[in-house]
Amino acid sequence: MEQPDQTLTFEHLTEIASLAEAPKGALKAAAKKGEWVRLRGGNALFQPGDIADSIYFVKSGVLGAFHRASDGELELLGYIRSGEPVGEMAFLAAAPHASPVYALRDTELVKFSRTVFDKLVAKHPALLRGLAQLMVGRMRSNRRSNAEDRSQPKVFAMLASSPTISCKFLARQLADKLAKFGKSVIVIGPEAAKSGLEWFDQQERAHDVVLLHSPIADSAWFRLCLRQADRLWVIGRADAHPSDPLLPVEDSPARAMRLVDVILLHNENQRAVSAGKDWKQAAGAARIFHWRTGNSEDVTRIARTAAGRSVGLVLSGGGARAYAHIGAVRALREANIPIDFCGGTSMGAIIAANVAMGWDDAKIERTIIESFVDSNPVDDYILPVVALTRGAKVRRRLAKHYGDMQIENMALPFFCLSTNLTSGHSSIHRNGLLRKALCASIALPGVLPPVVIDHEVHVDGAVLNNFPVDVMQDFHRGPVLGIDVSQVRGLDAAEFVEPPGFFSWIMKHGIHNAPPIASLLMRTATLSTSNLDARRSDADILILPEMDDIDLRDWKAFDRATEAGYTATVKALDQGLLDGLR
Repeated sequence: MEQPDQTLTFEHLTEIASLAEAPKGALKAAAKKGEWVRLRGGNALFQPGDIADSIYFVKSGVLGAFHRASDGELELLGYIRSGEPVGEMAFLAAAPHASPVYALRDTELVKFSRTVFDKLVAKHPALLRGLAQLMVGRMRSNRRSNAEDRSQPKVFAMLASSPTISCKFLARQLADKLAKFGKSVIVIGPEAAKSGLEWFDQQERAHDVVLLHSPIADSAWFRLCLRQADRLWVIGRADAHPSDPLLPVEDSPARAMRLVDVILLHNENQRAVSAGKDWKQAAGAARIFHWRTGNSEDVTRIARTAAGRSVGLVLSGGGARAYAHIGAVRALREANIPIDFCGGTSMGAIIAANVAMGWDDAKIERTIIESFVDSNPVDDYILPVVALTRGAKVRRRLAKHYGDMQIENMALPFFCLSTNLTSGHSSIHRNGLLRKALCASIALPGVLPPVVIDHEVHVDGAVLNNFPVDVMQDFHRGPVLGIDVSQVRGLDAAEFVEPPGFFSWIMKHGIHNAPPIASLLMRTATLSTSNLDARRSDADILILPEMDDIDLRDWKAFDRATEAGYTATVKALDQGLLDGLR
């Protein structure tokens, strides 16, 4: 941190919204003892474990609060803008900071020691009440702020990777869609290159969304966009190959924090020559969106994302019970509920992938029936070495329906979870070969062979996280709709009283009927009940289909399960629980 050239004054403190109502004498005294510090964009204000012996207030600029996701990625919790306090929770609790905070732009802050702050509060008790209200609001937002929350990104820089891309034209289309969501939007281009930072601050205060647009070029305007934006949108063309890297090495806080998305344009009259993964890698992006020219829904989806109104669908694992997700998706589509991001675990990941592929209801049903209903996908039993089955049937069916599809090329942003036995943590699959990620996500330990990815051993994601609402919260800023089909009913105890030997079982039931150990392993592997109540409560909308009579291995129960999912979702719709998603 650097000391600004100017001395902190009473007038400076009155410009900070959180302090403006304090008595004049109290502010004058605080100004004499407080510090005015400058933090360059990209630098940390504090790290987890740092002692919270001071409290800060943002004078100008923007900070970001982060946390480490389960896969180690730094994920944004929210933005902290001018007038707001920083680090107040740890400071008031006299505890170390729990999350890192970085400057996303060049930021100026006022710093008060505990002694100075205590004197200020003694003369202005309302300040403490205001901080308490702010803390409660931040905790309630739970990283999923609504569209009016200040923790939403507001300034987006649309950066054209080719002179043939008109970012101004694309920005106007987005602005029109955002206006329909009731958002005030301003589109700013290179003509504003000589405007001062105070002018940009005024535009940010006056509008809900600011869209900057610039070609990727060696220009002062482009560099200003890099440093001024809450989020960078790199615009590419699917009929062209990206330069690698796309963005310059020079420091950009948003780029350093991976607050970067790719928007890949598809022209129906031109052949795609590059893949989404190429663009994502070249831009160092966290997410990729596909925008088909002339497709209104694609631009609406991106506008919903900018407005904080995108809908994330999370589907739990549950073996054959996950068929219920198909009925739920059908009901959502009939009600015109948008689905913008998809994710899931195990069989929920399979259904979520079908949705993210952009398949219609008929194709989803046809694929699942062929893969799981017409014949048991896990009946190629063998004398176990690493699993009860070879897993060959599952691999063949995934290869048939998903081929060489890469996750980055799917119509909707998608993730699925597996459990990494090498590291002991969940792995989040947001890149790479879809069928391999799905194979890992459904690899029930002991039933299906584990999957080796990059020399690490992966099994079913349900072992650690069968309902990854938390991952979806990190993936996007809008509401999360969760559908949980976890089995709460236990096993049939009679199957485990004096069980027969393996060959006796085969002689009586046949080679294609699973012995009780299969039920035991499936139930054990999907019994990830730790924090289940918390995961369910984190979903903005939760749907729980009633399927007490359907077991994890009831692969023939397609009609009953899909009907249960459809019925539960229609009930939620009738109760108005999903009205806010339209």
